Formats: sequence, C-alpha cells, structure tokens
Amino acid sequence: MTEIVVATRRSKLALAQARAWIAELGRANPGLEVAELHVTTTGDKIQDRALREVGGKALFIKEIEEAILDGRAQIAVHSMKDVPAELAPGLVIGCVPAREDPRDVIVSREGCRFEELPPGSTVGTSSLRREALLRDWRPDLKLVPLRGNVDTRLRKCEEGEMDAIVLAYAGLRRLGLGDRATEVLDVERIIPAVGQGALGIERRDGAEDVAVFLRPLADPETTIAVAAERGVMTAVEGSCQVPVAGHAVRLDGNLLLRAMLADPDAKNVRKREARTSWPKTEKEAHRFGVELGLELKAAAR
Repeated sequence: MTEIVVATRRSKLALAQARAWIAELGRANPGLEVAELHVTTTGDKIQDRALREVGGKALFIKEIEEAILDGRAQIAVHSMKDVPAELAPGLVIGCVPAREDPRDVIVSREGCRFEELPPGSTVGTSSLRREALLRDWRPDLKLVPLRGNVDTRLRKCEEGEMDAIVLAYAGLRRLGLGDRATEVLDVERIIPAVGQGALGIERRDGAEDVAVFLRPLADPETTIAVAAERGVMTAVEGSCQVPVAGHAVRLDGNLLLRAMLADPDAKNVRKREARTSWPKTEKEAHRFGVELGLELKAAAR
C-alpha cells in the first residue's frame, strides 16, 4: 500500500488535529501518500440541542466508521473523548498518539478566575461531566448549555451571552488559541473527560497493511493511561447521558487514576482515586479502570 485515505470530521478543530497527525504519519512513513475524506457526522448537524438529549458519543463517529467499513477510507482520526466504549464490529483503535494537555480551562469575559466569578454568573458548558463538577465546586453559579465550534463558543462569551465558558485546553492549543484561556483548571478539582486531549486512530481489525504505518506513532504511556480511563467508562456504561470523568497519569513509576461519577441530573458527585504499579498491557490498565469504575457505581447505592 502506497496511498492511504484518512477520514475526519469537517470542523476546524478536527481538521487541525487530523492534519497535524497526518504530517507525523508522513514523516514516519516516507513515500506514503495520504488523502483526506471529510465527513459530516450527526453530532455536527445537531447544534440546537444538548447532546445528552439526542444520543451518545457515537454521534461524532458513526458516519466516519461507516466510511472505513465501506472502503472509502482506511483509517479515521477521532478525539478519543468522542469514542464510545464499544466500537462498531470489525473496527479497532490501532494507535493512540502522544497526548495534548488533557485539562479543562475557563475563559471569562472579564478575565476572572473561576473562584472569582461573582455569584449568579452564567457559565457555558457542553457536558454533564463539567456541569456536575462545576456545580459541586460553585453551586452559586448559573450553568447554561453551550454548543457550537470553538470559535462560536468564544464569540458567545465575548458578546456577553455568558460570563464565562469552560473548554478543553487541548482544543484551544491545537487551534493556536491557548493564550485565550483565563485559567487552566486543576485535575484534582475538575477531572477531565475520559480520553480528553488524546487522539484515537481507528482502522479495520486485521488490516495489517494499515497497522504497520500506525505503529511508529503510538505513544506507550498515553495508550496505557487512556486504556485505564476507558475502563472506568466501560464499568459505568458511560455516554453523553452519564456524567463520568477519568484521568490517568504516570507518577513515580505508578499509575494514578482519578475518576468521578454523578447521577444523570449531574448531582450526587462521587470522586475516587487509586494507584497501581504501571500496567504492562492495555488489558491490565483497562481492568484497573473497570475496578475503580465499579467502585464508583457501588457508591451510588
């Protein structure tokens, strides 16, 4: 194989992160020709409702997976936080590259840190996870739905529709907008989404002619960390309707995993963390995440 087609969403952020990764793919595989297939997903089409009202994480990948299965593309570049616990039959995540910063940030119109926002300030957020964690921290604020691409969300804040918004730092950085962040939120307080900041490169199961191009770009540490986080999501049956968080990091040779689960109404926030020696395989990391996720589920009863 000398040419490969990469499927990606059409958004500015999706294209930026896909093209940055495609450049790395080309450097690692001299002579490989790469073409892009731009796909509009169901999640991209629905901009007037919260995602939890219309479906789960697969809203952002279903049509892209179909492009691989019907042969229009050989691989797809996803934001890992958009990838559900179960992939379409016949597909696998073939590569998890090195991760961007996984933390969330606040962008405030007046340059206030989150703790400095006056009581009653309106804060825009796009996820139940953020809603649960932000409300747990500042129950005196008014949380409002926030959809649209990064530019749209920033504009809504600038024009006064809300006093502040919360976004993924990775998205801002990939768009060259990292300096727009007013404050980077600590992971102990605002635990990131499962897989946030990481990419997932999806391919057909058994497609070794494609797998060989991806292997040089896989980052072992990110792969293990994301596997642990996704274990939490698997255990709690995570989706857009479930406020769940998971963040794993290597610390002193061990894996530290923080996780959060709340009720579907974003209330009753439970947090847990656990440590283990650094897992040798993805399966081992995933099992560790499942154990912590089951502990969170049990705490809800």
